[in-house]
This record gives sequence, structure tokens and C-alpha cells, in this order.
Amino acid sequence: MAAAESSPEKRRPGGLTTATAGNRYSYARFHDQAIALRDQLFQRVVAAIALVYQRTIVEFILRRKNIESSRDGRHIPLRIEHDSPLMDTRRGHSYLSNSIRTSRYTVWDFIPKQLFFQFSRVGNFYFLCVGIPQMIPGLSTTGTYTTILPLLFFVVLTMVKEGFDDYRRYRLDMVENANFATVLGRQDRYTGQPPKTYPLDRWNPFRTKKATTPWPVPNDEFQGIRWVPTRWSDIKVGDVIRLCRDEAVPADIVLLHSDGENGLAYVETMALDGETNLKSKQVCHALEGCDTIAGIARCSAEFVIEDPNPELYSFDGKVAVGDKAVPLTLNEVLYRGSILRNTTCAVGIVVNTGEECKIRMNANQHPKAKRPMLERVNNKIVVTLATYVVLLSVGVSMGYVAWQKSYERYAWYLDQAKVPFHQIIIAFIIMFNNVVPLSLYISLEIVKVGQLLLLNSDIEMYDEDTDTPARCNTNTILENLGQIGYLFSDKTGTLTDNVMKFRKISVAGTVWLHEKDIEAPEADEIEGVEESGSSDASMHKSEPVTLVIPEDRPRLVETPISPSRPSMGGRRSSSHWRSTGRPDHVQPEVNTDDLLEYVRLRPHSAFARRAKEYLLAMALCHTCLPEKRGDKVEFQAASPDELALVKAAQELGYAVLHRNSQSITLRVEQADGEGEVLTFQILDVIEFTSARKRMSIVVRYPDGRISVICKGADSSILPRLKMSSLALQKATEVRQSADLEHQLYRRSGQHGPRNSLSGRHSLTIRRNPGISTDRKRPEGSRSKSFEVGGMLRRSEDGRRVSITTRGLSFDGRQVPSPYLSPPIPSPKHVPDRFDFLEASEILNESDVFTKCFQHLEDFATEGLRTLLYAQRFISESDYQTWKKAYDEASTCLEGRQKKIEAVGDEIEQSFDLVGATAIEDKLQKGVPQTIDRLRRANIKIWMLTGDKRETAINIAHSARLCRPGSDIYILDVTKGDLSSQLSELEDDLQSGSLHSVVVIDGATLTAVQKSNDLSSQFYALMILVDSVICCRASPAQKALLVKTVRSRLRALSGKKKRGLTLSIGDGANDLAMISASHVGVGISGKEGLQAARVADYSIAQFRYLQRLLLVHGRWNYIRTAKFILCTYWKEMFFYLPTAQYQRYNGYTGTSLYEATSLTVFNTLFTSLCTICMGIWEQDLQAETLLAVPELYVYGQRNMGLNVWNYVRWMFHAACQGVATWYGVWAGYGWIVPSGRDDTLYALGQLVFSVGVLWINWKLFIFETHYKTTIVMGSFFVTTGGWFAWNGFLDGVFAAKPSGPYAIRDTFTQRFGRDATWWSTMFLVLSLLGLMDMVLLVVKRTLRVEGLLNWPPWKRGPRPGDGCDPGDLEMKVWQELEQDAAMRERLRKMARDDEEDDYFEAEADSVMEVNTGVVGWQDAILRRIVKLRKMIPTKA
Repeated sequence: MAAAESSPEKRRPGGLTTATAGNRYSYARFHDQAIALRDQLFQRVVAAIALVYQRTIVEFILRRKNIESSRDGRHIPLRIEHDSPLMDTRRGHSYLSNSIRTSRYTVWDFIPKQLFFQFSRVGNFYFLCVGIPQMIPGLSTTGTYTTILPLLFFVVLTMVKEGFDDYRRYRLDMVENANFATVLGRQDRYTGQPPKTYPLDRWNPFRTKKATTPWPVPNDEFQGIRWVPTRWSDIKVGDVIRLCRDEAVPADIVLLHSDGENGLAYVETMALDGETNLKSKQVCHALEGCDTIAGIARCSAEFVIEDPNPELYSFDGKVAVGDKAVPLTLNEVLYRGSILRNTTCAVGIVVNTGEECKIRMNANQHPKAKRPMLERVNNKIVVTLATYVVLLSVGVSMGYVAWQKSYERYAWYLDQAKVPFHQIIIAFIIMFNNVVPLSLYISLEIVKVGQLLLLNSDIEMYDEDTDTPARCNTNTILENLGQIGYLFSDKTGTLTDNVMKFRKISVAGTVWLHEKDIEAPEADEIEGVEESGSSDASMHKSEPVTLVIPEDRPRLVETPISPSRPSMGGRRSSSHWRSTGRPDHVQPEVNTDDLLEYVRLRPHSAFARRAKEYLLAMALCHTCLPEKRGDKVEFQAASPDELALVKAAQELGYAVLHRNSQSITLRVEQADGEGEVLTFQILDVIEFTSARKRMSIVVRYPDGRISVICKGADSSILPRLKMSSLALQKATEVRQSADLEHQLYRRSGQHGPRNSLSGRHSLTIRRNPGISTDRKRPEGSRSKSFEVGGMLRRSEDGRRVSITTRGLSFDGRQVPSPYLSPPIPSPKHVPDRFDFLEASEILNESDVFTKCFQHLEDFATEGLRTLLYAQRFISESDYQTWKKAYDEASTCLEGRQKKIEAVGDEIEQSFDLVGATAIEDKLQKGVPQTIDRLRRANIKIWMLTGDKRETAINIAHSARLCRPGSDIYILDVTKGDLSSQLSELEDDLQSGSLHSVVVIDGATLTAVQKSNDLSSQFYALMILVDSVICCRASPAQKALLVKTVRSRLRALSGKKKRGLTLSIGDGANDLAMISASHVGVGISGKEGLQAARVADYSIAQFRYLQRLLLVHGRWNYIRTAKFILCTYWKEMFFYLPTAQYQRYNGYTGTSLYEATSLTVFNTLFTSLCTICMGIWEQDLQAETLLAVPELYVYGQRNMGLNVWNYVRWMFHAACQGVATWYGVWAGYGWIVPSGRDDTLYALGQLVFSVGVLWINWKLFIFETHYKTTIVMGSFFVTTGGWFAWNGFLDGVFAAKPSGPYAIRDTFTQRFGRDATWWSTMFLVLSLLGLMDMVLLVVKRTLRVEGLLNWPPWKRGPRPGDGCDPGDLEMKVWQELEQDAAMRERLRKMARDDEEDDYFEAEADSVMEVNTGVVGWQDAILRRIVKLRKMIPTKA
């Protein structure tokens, strides 16, 4: 014990000694150091690999270099001539040229990129791996180059096609780069010079014609420097450029001079941000005298500009003139893609060129070649089949080993004939490699060319007005059109025509319809509408008449003063306009012609005075400039809205004759029909800005009074009304009424009929027009927005009526001026229909507020853009006091804009309400119907636009992206924490939403993208909502949004799969978005042809998208999926007998089939059956697919080509292949050896004949539904051609046997005359047909009993899944199509111009055939009976 105690080793807890613990610690430390060293070494290896990849692949081959930011931006001196090109300090050489490139390849990187792309396809790589060993002598039993040569031919052919497609993009780039601009220079190389020509140009198909001509230039010269034309591609940074009116800006420039008043220049930026209004640009006040070349030379300025970046809505820079430096902002810069408008001339200095311009940095500069999504499934199939080939080869090789042990070593004649195992297995792999047919890829290219031609020649997608057909620019992804789940659409030029029409007036509590631009219908149409007593009366007419059934809409407020429609809902003859967003809305019974008539009859009445003040305000409060061209007066406006207002004022008798900075002259029609010319002095104009949301004009009337007239958004006008408290009270009442209506729509949609395909609620409630329904107000309402005040559907920008955004007043005190109320000799009789204008409510402030608010709410739900007009009169002294402060703010050098807005706000107070306007942003024809159909097809639609939020929401209502019962959620980073907003949105979505729409702006989207947590939360929710509206988004943000959604969809699988992405647009600002999506569609619109040229597909109008997707998309998906499945099926079926035959030849690799026939098997005898199916197959007619869009989900869920379908088809092929071999062997080979020809050739040709005949019979007759003359002709040619081929072989081969095959005269003289041979062939074919029929009956029985699904407890169709993709369900539709009357009904339902609710109800009724019921046989009978009852009886 003592010895133990005296031991120097101390015990540690747990029984470890100090030495042991030290060793353990040293080992742990050493282990940690080793791990750290390993990780460090691994990181170095990864970094080295990344560096090599960056230097070789990215920088050298792909020509993409990472450029560091400069220290303080780029310095650009203002000079009329530069001795040498300016240097880019980031690169160490001159700035980029101004040429742009949208093509994907260059001469240097085309071959490496294409080789990598082609052999990254699993099929091509597989054949490359098979073809290389096949070329080794002695290994292949099927030839040396039979795989590698067809593969190289196919790859080269595909590369040539890709190269030609990209060359077309290159030619378009050349056309843009060859445009002319005007710069300062010494030598004019283009004016008056004939174009250069070369002797071979006439026969050169690749020559690009440059037909542009130089712009006119002024006669100005200084020290030999003058204005000269140059190509866009030759423009350099630092060049001084001159722009003429309506000229496109060729590069990013800073404005030096403008001929506009106060140095203003107006530009159109539609191609950049999609906004239609003109933007004003101001010359920097430090730059003076730059209107001449001499003045530019004297101006010693230097510009310091930020490095190129894609931010469209910000610009940082400064200009130093002498010792004074002045900041440069977005207000002084013109971007490439803009167009100079309403300005005679502008001069600027180039600061960014080519790919460094804002518009190009927002474009997808390195687009990847797009691949069809079916290729991913096909690649998996190729991998499984390659594995199957290897396993099969190993299996038969092991059979050879067993045969070698049991037989070969005992056979004296096989002595020294042993074959190495590796050669046997490679030989078998080469023999069976055609299970993955190379012909699949070659035939698929032929199929896609045929599909392309059919799509391009579809007359239903031809636009006669513009002579524009549909065009396919990329035929490799045609089947992707049938799998779209998300649609990203631009607004301006895509959904809209960019044409504004003045539509409604609200004045003194009355509403009037303006429809002078709409042609009146024929007399018989009017009579037919007026005589229609109910909606049922028009149901069975050959040409249906549109009837509007008014909604039973509860109101917490009084009924409007304006006369309403009769309860039957028929549209009266004087109203020809119909809201696209709310076709059920009752339109006013009176129009502006009636208003003018009343004003002429009662010019002294209170209402007449209000109406004339309203029209006068419309004619005065704007910035439009009239131009007289011949006998017509045309207007140059800053926005289409202003143009519509001024034209409407002209149509209503208040025509603008002349306008300059000092005065505006009007011609006012008087009651006697004479016109009076009045001149108003313009004292000041307070411009519209996105922050102010209003503009004001201060004018002096001819009688000397000074008036301030303001127009703007309701949220901006409300706080400035004199009676805003009363307006706020009435706004609250109208808001409650709108909330109640919203809740009722939600309830009616939830309890209304659904179709089972996409779960779409029927938002259209059919009512008895003669019965009114009393409804109770719900106890409470849930907030559906994140705005203040608990507002429901729209924010202060998007909402038309809300507590914080509405404020109207009515003023009846003003004394009429003599020019507003001219004396009338004697009173005239007023028709009875104007009695409502004599009511006392006209002068009641409370009633007027209520009615005006309700009108604005109706305008907004109809998708109309609203403005409020307000007015006040001020004294001369008040004006002079304000004018002094305003002049000081206008001349301030720092914070000028903010000071102007602050001073302007002082005079924009205590307004009296004048009235409200409603402007229709005209949609393209058929847009609402197209969006309805796409939504029914389970496609979620996102609208991405650069426009402001209010405009975007209005268009969403017009286009029916927002429905009356939609819940609109607005995400706004300025309203609080985004995470809490998203959490509240998630709670609301989980509690149930009829139709959810999320609105987000570009600033909020930027905040979301900066945070990984917010981004993950946001996109997870956006996948669930029905529609998204993204406003104020830059092109780069649009593309990033599409890319992110695309990546999110890739992670979904199984039942969660939601299809692919499609982007559609018409301008250069949409190119990045189009390139980022799975499918890009361009519209040949008013923004140009950039999108149509670069996109995968181009159409003339948005409405053609429904046919492109629902018809051609589904057809091409069905065709391609069936083509791939049938190709693999026939190969598996055909090659299994030769594998079975190996056991009878000692696994020696002897082929059952003769080599010559085998070589042409896929080319001559089984190619047409798959190619015809891939090109012309139509499982359902186009009318059915358009009438029932829910059938589109078949492709979205990838039900045509998936693992289950592939396994099922391969199992069928295996069973039928085995049955074919044993049937032939039993009938002609072993059991009954009574044939006249017992050679291998006879046996092989029998199996070959069964294979060819059964493949063609099954694919042409059983699997092809749409049997055209071409299809049936191909069937007979192929089957007859097979026997002709046998006769041909009989004559061309020599009498001496070719290897194991004796061919000469065998078909005509030997087995061809053998009844056993023929009877065996037909018996085996009958057996195969019987197997298919039995399988079909079993399948039908299981489906009828609800046992087809697995697991068994999931019986019957899945609720809410929609159209069952099984054969029986499709055959029901195909059976319905055989009925002529049913076809006519489907045709009517498919027509674009049918907007009546009757047809939507019919669609819902037709879709009831897909509801889940027990007992499919009875259900089918009930479906067909019900559908046929819908058909009107013939007279």
C-alpha cells in the first residue's frame, strides 16, 4: 500500500494515469492537426482546380473575365476630338466597343461548346462508348463503323442546325450594330457614298443587308470638326453624339444640351422598363453653351461616372467644370434603348458602350442552350437500358462459360477455339447495343422538324392585321410547350396594346360612359338584344347574343343617382362597351353624348356648370403639345393617359388649339353650335413625379381669376380636399361595402361548383334575373393586405377605395363665368330621361361623395385607371407670395426637386372636387379569355412589369389576373418587417383562399433577395399562390425571379411537380427573362422585334398563346412521349428473341437476324410507324383541348413519359418478345420441324416478319388515334415493303450461302411457299393481339372497380386531381368527339369571342364528367347522357 502511495504516477478520474492522459492528448492534437492539414490540402486542390477552370474554360474558351471595380469610377473628359481612345483602368486597354452580341457562340468557342453540349447527352455518350471498342478489329460481330459513323453524322447535323440558328441571331445583331448615329468627327464616310459591293454578294446567302440611312445633320463646323454619321458599332466612350427627334439612343449618354424648354428632353423608356409615359431629362445646370460645336469645345468639363452596373433606377456620377463639381443623377442620363420624343434635338456624351450599357447588363449575356425536360427522363431510361445491356451481356457470357465447360471442351472440332471472356462480353454488348437505338435521336430530329412545320403553318395563329404567323425559332424544346406550369408575362405590349381610351366620367355624383371610339352594332343586333327577355332566350341561337346578368351586390350605401339597367340584365342598345375585368358589371344608361345634350338644353343648371368645369379642367391640366398636320391636330404627350384625356376633351367640345410655355388656347363649343376661342395664361406647372402622384397647373382665366387645377391619384388628392373629413367618412362606408362584396364573392366561390381538374372554383354565379336575394353581412372580415387601416384588396397605390386613399369633395358655391354659361335665348324642353339630374341629391355633399366613391370602386374593379380632378381659385396676392417662394426653390442648386415639391404642396391645398375619370388601358384582343383558359389549365400566371403598382393592379383586374373574389396581398418593405408580412401571408394561405394574388415591387424584391432566410420563405410561399404581380422590376430582377422559381421547381418531384416556366414579352427589356425560362415566347409588338427574334417561339398576339400551349403544346408532348416509349418498346421487343436464341447456338453470338435486313430494320421498316405518330398524332381535337383546358395537366404532371409508363411498356415488350420467340420456335422450329426450309435464315426471317408486322400493326392501328391518309398509307407501304424486301434479297444475293444464311430464292421458292411458315406467323400475330386485348380488358375492369391505383386503400380517382390520365378516361373524350352535335358544342365553347357566362357554365358541366363517383360504368353512361342532353334539339 505504501509503495503504491509513493508511486510518482497520479491517478486521474476514470482510472487514467497522467502519462496515459498525456499520450491521449498528444494523439488527439496530432489527429486534429492531420485533419486540418488534410482540409487545407483539399482546399488548395479545389482552389487550384477552380483557378485552372477559370483561366482555361471560363476566360480562354468562354471568354468571360471577372473584372474588378475601379477605385473612383471612370473619368471621361469632354473633348470634341480625342487623340487616342480613352483607356479603361480596370482592363488596362480601351473601353469596349459599342457592338452588341445576342448570339450564343463565336467562331472560337462554337465547336468546343457544342461538342461538350452534344456529348453531355447521355445517349450520345453511350454510343460513343460503344462505337470506340466496335472499331477494334475482331471484337464486333455487327460491323466496324456501324455505330460511330451514324453517331458522328447525327452530331454534325445537330451542330450545323444549332450553328444556323445562332447565325440568324448574329445577323440580327449585325443589323442593329449597323444603325447610324451622328457624332463629332472630321471625315464623313457615309453621306452620298454608294454602298460597298462585292462580285459574289449576289450569290452569298450569308450577306447581311444594311439598309439604314444617315440622319440629317446641321451645317455647323469648328476647327474642321463637324457632325458626321457613323455606325453604332463604331461609337466609343467619350464621343459627343447628336440625337434627332424619334431617334433611338445608341449608348448610355449624359445630356449636354436639349432644344426643349429649360433644357428638358423627353424620352420613351418602354424598351427598358416597360413604362409607357415619357420621362423628362434635364441638362445639368453646370453645362452651358453646349448647343454648338464651338461651345462644346470651350466647355472644359470632366465626367466621373460609376462603373457599369445593371441598376436601372439609380445612377451616380459627377461633372467637374473648372473648380466646381456638380452631382449627376438619373435625371441627366439617357440609356441605350430609349427613344427621344417631343424634342427636336439633344446632344450628349457617351459614357457606357456596348455590353456595358444598362440595357445589355440587364440582358442574359450568356444564355445556355435549352434542353427538353423529357430528355432528363430519356437520359434515365438510357442509363437503365445501358445497365440492362451490360447485365444481359454478362448473363449470356456466363451462359457461354457454362456451355464451354459442358460442351466446348469435349468437342474435337472446337479445339483451340476458346474465346477470352472479355472479348465475349464486349461482343455481346456491341450486339445488344441497339436496345438503345441510335435511330431514336435521328428520328427525333425528323419528328421535331415535322412538328415545327405544323406549328408554323397553323392558320389559327396567323395574325391577318400584321401579316404575322407563328414562328418556331428553337425546335429542340417543342414538347416543353405541353408542360408549362408557370407563366411570366410582361405587361406593356404583351397584355396591353399600349393604347389608352377615355371611358367614363364621374361628375356631381353621376357616371357617364364615353364610347365614341366604339362602332355601333347593326340594327338587327340592337333589336335582338333589346327583345331578349332573359338569359335563356339566347342559349339556343346559332349566333349567341351577349347578355350581362347583374350581380346581386349588397350595398351599405344608397343607390347611385345614374339610371341603371332593367333587372333582366340585357345590355341596352346605346351601350356597346363592356368591361373585360368585370363583364357582369352593369354599365351606365347614359353616355357623354347625353351629357352634352343636357348641357346644351340646360346650360344654367347646377349640374351643367359642374360638367363644364370638369371638361375645362381636362382641357387645361396637362402638358400635351398640339401639332397641326394638314387639317388634323395631333398631340405630343408625355404619357398615353394625358393623350387620352386631351382627345376626350376635344371630342366633348373643348379642343386644344395651341399651347406653349406661356399660354394655352382652347376652342369651346357653345350651346348654339358655334365655337368660342379662349386663351388661358399659364402661370406655373408643377410637374408630375412618382413621389407626388399628381400634377398641377396654375392658370389665369380670361376674366383675370387665378385657378389651381390638380389631377392625380386618389391617395394624393384626398389629403388636399377642403372637405376631406366628410370624404373620409364616406370612404369608410364604401370600403365596408366593398369588403362585404369581397366576402360574398369568396363564399359564393367556395360553395359554387368546381371542376375536378385543377380545383378551380367557379367564380361566376348564375342567378335568376327576376329574383333578388337578401344577404346578411358577415360578422367579421379577415385582412388580406398589409396596408394601414386593414384595407383588403389593394394598397394605397393599388386600392381604388380605402380609408387612407380616398377623398372627394363637391363644391356648389362657385359663380359661373360667362364663358362657361353663355346666355340661352329661351329654355328648351328636357327629356324625361334627364330627370335624375334635377334631383336634390345633385347638390348634397354627402350623397355626391358616396356616389363618387362607389363609382371609383367600380372603375377599379373593372380594371380602369382612375384620376381625380380638383380645383381652387386663389387671390392675386396669395399667388404672388407663393410665386416668390416657388421661384427661389426652382433656382436652388442643392435639393432643388425636394424644395419644389415642398413649395408646390403649399398651394395644393383646400381643393374642391371637380370629378373623376376612368381610362381604359386597352388589352389585346382575347387576353382575359386566354388568361381564364390558362388558369383553368393549372398554369399560374405572374405579371412582371416595370410600371407602377397602381397601373399593374388595374391591368391585372382588366386581364382577370385578379378576380372579384381574389385576396390581394401586398408586400412592401416600407410598411414594416418583411418576415412578419410573409408569416401573416402564410397563415392566411393556410386558412384557405379562393384565389390569392401577391403584389410586390422591385425595392421589396431586392430586400428579399439580400436575405437568404427571407428569400427561402418568400419563394416557398410564391409557389403556393395563384398569381404574382411584380411591379417596378428591372429586367435583371425579372430574370432573377424566373431563374429562382425555375430552380425551386426543379427540386419538386412526384405529385408536387408543377410544370415548367414560360416567359413572354415583346421588348428588349424582356430578353433576359425570356432567356432564363424553360421556354421563351416573343410577341411581335410595338416595342420592336427584339423579343420575337431571340425567343424560342414568336407569336403576333397574346391570345395565340392558348393555342400554342393547350393545343400544340399538348400534342407535341403526347407525340414526343409516345414516340420515345414506342421506340424503346419496339427495340426491346425485337431484340429479345435474338437473346433467347443464344441458348440454342452455344452463346456464340450468332445473330438470329440476317445482317442486311437488320441494318435497315430501323430505317425502312419501323421508322414510319414512330415518325408518323411523332408528327401527326392528335389524341384529342383542338376544339376539345381549348374547350376543356383542364386536360392540359397531363403534360404538367409528366404522365406521358415517366418511370411507371416506361416500366409498363418494357414489361409488355419483354412478355411479347418472349412469347414471339417461343411461339415461332414451337410452330416452326423444334416441336413441329415440318417446314420445307429448316435453315437459320428461314427461322430468323419468320421472327423478323412477326416483329415488323406486329410493330407496325400495334403502333399504326392500336396506338395512333388520329389516322390520316398519310398514316394509313405509311402502314400499307411499310408492311407491303417488307415482303417486297424479302423478294429483293432473293434476287440480289448469290447462290452461295452468306455465312450461316442461305438467302438466294428462299422466300420465293422455299419457306415462302410453306403453309407452316405463314400459319405460324399469323398465329403468333394473333397471340400478340390477344395479349393486348386481354390486357386492355383487365385494365378496364380494374379501373371500373377502382383497384387500379396503388396502394389499394386509395380507391378510385384522387379527389381534386382532375382528368384521369388513364386510357379509359381518354377514350371517353374520344368517344364524345365522335358525336357530331357534341363536336359542335365543344367548338362553340372553344371560340375566343364567347364571353357569356353560359359557355363557362357549359365548361363546368362538361367537366363534371371527371368527378369522383363510385362505379365507373354507370358514371360514364351518366356522363354521356348528360353531355348529350346539353345539345340543343334541332328544329
